Amino acid sequence: MAAFSSRNASVLGISPDSTASHRRFAEKHDLSVRLLSDPDHVVIAAYGARVTKKLYGREYMGVERSTFIIDPAGKAAAVWRKVKGHAAEVIAALSALTAAGADR
Repeated sequence: MAAFSSRNASVLGISPDSTASHRRFAEKHDLSVRLLSDPDHVVIAAYGARVTKKLYGREYMGVERSTFIIDPAGKAAAVWRKVKGHAAEVIAALSALTAAGADR
């Protein structure tokens, strides 16, 4: 988290789970990431992360793990889909964007 903070970046997690569920999960795993609840899938759908998934031949709507870097203008500067364990890659992209912004 310090690497993200030092790059002036906020880290948020969004899922359709309840705020109570998020609180229990964060406490259980000692998370410092801020978790937001989107039970109506408004934000999740807007980011294209509500997708059709398959499990044992059954299709259902679910949330695709995705990472977005949103720049100061509110635009997606970088996007990763179907992700897990890629913090170093995101930090590198933040560093590159920060350096590019300093060059302007």
